[in-house]
Order: sequence, then structure tokens, then C-alpha cells
Amino acid sequence: MSNNDINLDNNMNKTDVHDKLKQNGDIEKGQYHNLVSSVSWSKFIVMFLAASVLVAACTVAWVFQDWQTSLQVFAILFVVYVIAFYWRWIWIAMRTAKRDFSALYCYIKILLLTRSFSKKNYSMPDIFHDVVLKHPDKACFLFNDETWTFKQVEDFSLRVSAALKAKGVKRGDTVAVMTSNHPEMPAIWLGITRIGAVSPLINTNQTGNTLLHSINVAKCDFVIYGSEFEQAIQEIAKELNSSIKLFKFTRRPLNLSSDSVKVVESSDDFTALLESTSPATWSLSDGEGFNGKLLYIYTSGTTGLPKAAVISPSRMVFMASGVHYLGGLSSKDIIYCPMPLYHSAGGCITIGQAFIFGCTVALRTKFSASAYFPDCIKYNATAAHYIGEMCRYILATPPKPTDRQHKVRTVYGNGMRPTVWTDFVKRFGIKKVAEFYGATEGNANIVNIDNKTGAIGFISRIIPAVYPIAIIKVDENTGEPIRDSRGLCQVAKPNEPGVFIGKIKPNNPSRAFLGYVDKQASEKKIVRDVFEHGDSAFISGDILIADELGYLYFRDRTGDTFRWRGENVSTTEVEAAISRVTDQRDAVVYGVEIPNSEGRAGMCGIVDTDNNLDLDKLVKDMSRDLPKYARPVFLRVMSSLDMTGTFKLKKVDLQKEGFDPKTIKDKIYYLDPKLEKYIHLGPEEYDKIMSGQIRL
Repeated sequence: MSNNDINLDNNMNKTDVHDKLKQNGDIEKGQYHNLVSSVSWSKFIVMFLAASVLVAACTVAWVFQDWQTSLQVFAILFVVYVIAFYWRWIWIAMRTAKRDFSALYCYIKILLLTRSFSKKNYSMPDIFHDVVLKHPDKACFLFNDETWTFKQVEDFSLRVSAALKAKGVKRGDTVAVMTSNHPEMPAIWLGITRIGAVSPLINTNQTGNTLLHSINVAKCDFVIYGSEFEQAIQEIAKELNSSIKLFKFTRRPLNLSSDSVKVVESSDDFTALLESTSPATWSLSDGEGFNGKLLYIYTSGTTGLPKAAVISPSRMVFMASGVHYLGGLSSKDIIYCPMPLYHSAGGCITIGQAFIFGCTVALRTKFSASAYFPDCIKYNATAAHYIGEMCRYILATPPKPTDRQHKVRTVYGNGMRPTVWTDFVKRFGIKKVAEFYGATEGNANIVNIDNKTGAIGFISRIIPAVYPIAIIKVDENTGEPIRDSRGLCQVAKPNEPGVFIGKIKPNNPSRAFLGYVDKQASEKKIVRDVFEHGDSAFISGDILIADELGYLYFRDRTGDTFRWRGENVSTTEVEAAISRVTDQRDAVVYGVEIPNSEGRAGMCGIVDTDNNLDLDKLVKDMSRDLPKYARPVFLRVMSSLDMTGTFKLKKVDLQKEGFDPKTIKDKIYYLDPKLEKYIHLGPEEYDKIMSGQIRL
């Protein structure tokens, strides 16, 4: 096809033209500019003719009638012009105006709140102190049968501050915390940050080299660990720098006398130190203020060793207030949180509801699917937090008469699969799902504010400049942004997959990018020359899709999507489909390479603890929900799957192991394309696949 054969639409923009030329393998600079010029001239001519008709009609009406008639003609023709040329925008505006302006109102409230704290240069202990003054005797945390008031939490944190000062902790030090979920955990880091130290919150599932890495990468001076993790700490103690001081914390239930729990006192006994220390007198924090370092929170480690992300008070306020206002929460809410408090979801967003807004938070040591709503009933919760695969596990529990006997009106979190969403809401009678999206280390958060099933948030189509986020086109294989002839990024069209970005504005606390402790790792998350030369943005690495109304849907992680038989396969979509047809089993999908085959073949690791997985039924059910290219070529049947502390399935190690039965103990099957059934894969079949005798 020659350039002359390319049909141009009057509505085609420069990006469209560039794409059209690229598809035809001809993007010479002169030809590109000629086509852009032709499109621009076409638009100009149409607008000129429309304006000419408008002026002529008004002139005729004025000459033969009067100026009032001319004005009426102008108004009528102007309305016709707007409808003719902008009817699509008007339709979208009518559909989304309520959503967008409601969000704008909430966004203004968030900015006013952050501005107030910024003027005072408050750190989190200072913000919390104002809440304590408002209602000191209100319940801050509910835990088991304990009720911690706001004053009790602050008193405990003041005792922590005094005890650590006595041990030489000072402003600028790094004091890590590794304890289970209980009220003392956030109170400990509150006491640490009051001194001006930074507190890394260590994932309590970590052991060995991963734990050693987390302590070292944060450059810790002190580590406070729960007695339940003593073995994990002792295993790496000899490999730690001798200058790092370790303190063991043994939890005592609230109001229990020190004689009731036997603690062997020693120089590293943090519990004994607290009990022998008087609380510090309250004073403003000695830290870096509202935009300084507060916490280090580690990424989930789904793609390697955890990285320590920097959290400032401003970042914590922005995350927590976004969910609070956009999620429809209030200070009167009792929020149920079985989330790990070392992660940003539980430790910043939900703890922030208590520390910033005065909500009551009910904590649980560890998530239990069967106890989720019974706990909500026990604590009279009005809102609840979820993450990752939690909702699927809860939905998989047997129905009970008590399923709707709770008071929860809103659940909020991230990672609820669209395939689970409707059934979850219907079964448990949930009025509002505030699904949100945002990376721990990122600078942009979005929230689904109007119960749009499956959406993780939205981009406004009518006032897009208010909140500077975007979906940009990326190369399917490398994940690198696709740039135009000027070297700038291109915005993805409606229903076109792209990567989520948040524009960086260093002087705006809500738009700054703090990144990781590791500056090199931070630099990898920044894309430059985005929409103009010299600007920059945080690039999430997540593939999203925005529909015509601006609703955003999670598609996959960059690198997780793979290509097979000339088609892109979304691991997230395949995992959801397989999990649904196998009664909500854990399933993880990834691509593996086969010699002399283009792309990567799909492989699925699936849990079958009871040995009752019906492979024939699985093939039949998949054929209804998945196209042929998306159905896993290989199946690995496992007793369990590794999962992060935030209920995300790990797949990196599985992908490295591939499908070689000589090195994998689990049963492996391959999908015979002729028989359309899974066949057991042994060493002989493996060799035939590798040599090309068995073609898949």
C-alpha cells in the first residue's frame, strides 16, 4: 500500500497518522510531516467553512430581520455546531461528570489537609497528637479482647521514645521493627520517628539471606524484633555488622502485670527496658518534618529481593486521605484490618485512618478467610480492608447464616479480581467496594469511587489536567515507552493497553517521587521526556487499560504478559479464568521457552492438595473462557504455591524452573493439540518436545 492509499479521517490526530504510517513500514520524516499538514489543513478548512456559514447566517438575519433574530440564529447554529463536532465528548461528560467532580471535591480536601500539615511541618507523631487531644479515651485499636485508647497508644509510644533515647538512638538513625500485628507495632515506630529516626518495617516472613538483605539495604543501626522471630534473627546475627544493636520485644497483653509473663531480663530486652522507663514528655517530633523520611517499607519481592521504599509523612497522609475521602470513610468508622502492618496497605493506609482521622481499627495477627466476617461481627466493624487474593479465599469458604449479619458497608483494598467481585458483593451484602491502585514507592494513587465492577480507578476524560496521571504506550516485549518523532511518549487510546505513570513535580509533596533507599533502583522507575522535553514521571510497570469513559482496569505486570502464536497472553486473565473454573484454587501462570518456537508457551502452576483435580473438565471449562492461544500448554500440579505477605503469588522461581521433569518433583502435563487433553509429561516426552518430535 502506498501513502496515497492511506485514508485520513478529519478526527485523526498526529499520533494516529504516525501509527498509520508505521503500520505500513514507511515513516520517512518528510512524508510524516506532509500527512500531518494535510490533516491539520483539513481540520482548519472544516472549521473555517463552519465559521463562515455561522457568520453569513447571522448577517442575513440581521440585515433582513433585526439583531435579536441574529442572536437567536447564532445561538441555534452554535448549539448545532457543538453537537455536530463534539457530541462524543458531550456524551462522555454527561456519563462521567458526577464521578469526576465528586473526585475533584475530594481531591481538593486532600490538598487542603496536606497543605495544613505542611505549613506546620508536622511529622506523623505530631499529627497523631492532635487526634489524641480531640478524643483521648476513644478506642484506637481493638485486638483480641483488648481495647487500646488513643491516649494509651501515645503513652506507649512516648515510653518507646524515652527508652530508645536512653540507649543512644538519635535523629538520623535507622531503627528497624520486626514484630507481629498488634497495637504495639505502630506505637513502636511512632516512638522511633518522634526522636527523628527512620523506621524500616521488616516483612515478618523473611528469613536467612532475604532478612539479612533487608536489614543491610536500609543501613540499620538498631533492630527491634518480636520474641516470636528470635530464631530468624539469631540465624543471621553473626553475619550482621557488629555495630547493629538488637533489641528483643516480648509482648504482654494490655493491663497484664509484669509478673504474669516471664521475661528473662538482659541488655537487649526491650520489654524490660520499657517497663523500667518513664514515658517521655510530649514535644514536637525531632525529625525532618512533613516531607522528610518516616518509614522504609519493602516491596513484596515478587520479582527478586525486596527493595526499601521511602515513605514520608506527606506520602502517608496522601495515601490514607485518598482512601478516606474517595472511599467514603468517616472518623466514626470501625475498620477491620487483618493486613500485615509492615506493608503500605495495612501499615500506612489503614493505620493512617486511626493516626490521621481518628477511626478505630480492629487488628488481627494473621488473616483467616473463615474468620473474616465473624471478626467484623465481633468488633462491630463498619468498614474492612482486603488485599490480593483475600476475597477469593473468603468467597471459597462454605456459606453460613452469618454471612450478612455484619455491619460492614464498605470494603477497600486492591487486587480484587473482576471474576470474584460480583459474587463477593452479592453474597456478603457489601454496598461499596473502593478498589484502589498505587505502588508503595510511587507518587500516584487512584480509587474506584462509584462501584464500577472491576475498575481500579479512573482517568477523567473531561478534566484530565487536574490529576496528572496517564496511560502511555509501551513496547510489548521490552516494556519501554513508545515515542513519537519528537522523542516524547504517546498516550494510549481508549481500550489500548499501556503503562500507568504519575507525573513528578518535586516541589509538590503529593507529586514528588521519593523512590527507594537505593538510588539506582529509584532511577529505573523514572521515565523522562514524557509529554514535553525535560519533564519526568514515575513509571509503574503495570499494564492497565482505560475504557472510553476513563475507567481503568488492571491487565498485567510488564514482563508477565507474554506472546504465543502471534497473540499477547495476559497472565492475570488466564489465572482468573482457571481459578474460577476450579473452585477458586490458587493458580499462577507464566511463559516458558520451547526450542524453535516463537514466543513463550503458557504454563500454569495449580494447587491440588486433595488430588481431585479433573484435568479433562479443566480443558473443557477453559475452552469456554479462553481462546486457544491463551490456554496453558503446560500444567504443573502442586501441593502449595509461594505467596508474599500481601497475598500475591510468586512466579519468578517457577518460571526459571521451566517444565523439565528431571529437575521438578511435581507432576507435569502438556496439552496435546490433537487430543485436546493434558498428557503426563515424563523425561521421554520432554526430550521429544525439546527435539521437535512433539509439536505443541
